[in-house]
This record gives sequence, structure tokens and C-alpha cells, in this order.
Amino acid sequence: MEKRDNQQRRRGPGGGSPKGDSQGQQQSSQRSDMRSSEQPLSSEWKEKVIQIRRVTKVVKGGKKLSFRAVVVVGNGEGQVGLGIGKSSEVIGAIQKGVAAAKKSLIQVPIHATTIPHAIDAKAGSSLVVLRPASEGTGVIAGGAARAVLELAGVENILSKSLGSNSPLNVARATIKGLSQLRTFKDIAEARGLTVKEMIR
Repeated sequence: MEKRDNQQRRRGPGGGSPKGDSQGQQQSSQRSDMRSSEQPLSSEWKEKVIQIRRVTKVVKGGKKLSFRAVVVVGNGEGQVGLGIGKSSEVIGAIQKGVAAAKKSLIQVPIHATTIPHAIDAKAGSSLVVLRPASEGTGVIAGGAARAVLELAGVENILSKSLGSNSPLNVARATIKGLSQLRTFKDIAEARGLTVKEMIR
């Protein structure tokens, strides 16, 4: 008798009745619906990891191992950024790289799915050559330059990487070249003319 009384006290007034089970299921379903509604359906930002390297630092008492991640972030509509993250774990390095890339976003002027004009950019010992291309050409690039151009939203372009093939320097050179692009409107304003007057 004492055991039964203790079990009933633990279960409470609802006990193991079907009403209590149904109420618990309803509450759990409501919580799951709330969580699903709070989570965004999709994110406009896309990210690509260009390189992950293990870095060794000599400190007092031995060596300290860490990871360096080079990440590119873009929305495919003219905004792109490059970031570097360092951490003792790979996931932490990638997260720091994404945060750094979002802080260094640039606006890329896109003219009819390509760049307005040709440009060359250099970073370190890497040289990247960017040339506008006609419709249907696609992104003719490789490695880090391709990742940057695709996330920037450029659909047709010709590019060539010269010099060092370091992914970090190639990505920096590509970002530098895209940031130096100017539109017809910018050049006309610098000359004190309208776009029609400059074309004539």
C-alpha cells in the first residue's frame, strides 16, 4: 500500500492518464512549431572556404598548433568580401573568417552580367588579369579567383592568374581588381559630364 501511494504522489494528479500524455504532446508540438517559425528559410549570403592550413607557432615550452581559414562571402548580387580566421579548431577558424569577410564587403559594379572594363590587379607576387566577356562565355577562372567572381555575381568574364598561385594572394588580387572597377556614370561625374556627352 505504501509503494502505491508513493507512486501516485510522484505521478501527481494527472499521473499516467492519457490526458496528461496528450497535453505533453501538444506542448511539444507547439514548441517545435515555434522553433521552425523562428529559423529563417534561406540566407542571402553564400560562403566558400578557399583554403585551410595548419599553422605552427613556436612558444616558450614547445609549439602551438592552430588553423587558418581563408573564406569568401557574397550574395551573388554585387557584394563580396574576403576574410581570414585563426583558431585552435577548424570550425572556429571558419566562423571567424566568415565574420571577418562580412565586415570587409565591397560593391562590385556589374554591367550586363560582366565587368564594365578590363583591369589588372596585383597582391603580393600574384597578378590577376580580368577581362569582360560576351553573353554565354561563363566564368573562365580557376581556384580562388573563380570563387570570388561567382559569389560576386559575375556570370561572364575572362581571367588569368600570373605569378604566384597562392590562394590567399590570388583572392586578394581579385578583390582588389573588382574594387577598382568604375562605371560610365562614375567616370562621367569625375569629368564633369553626363553619360551621353561622354559617349559622344
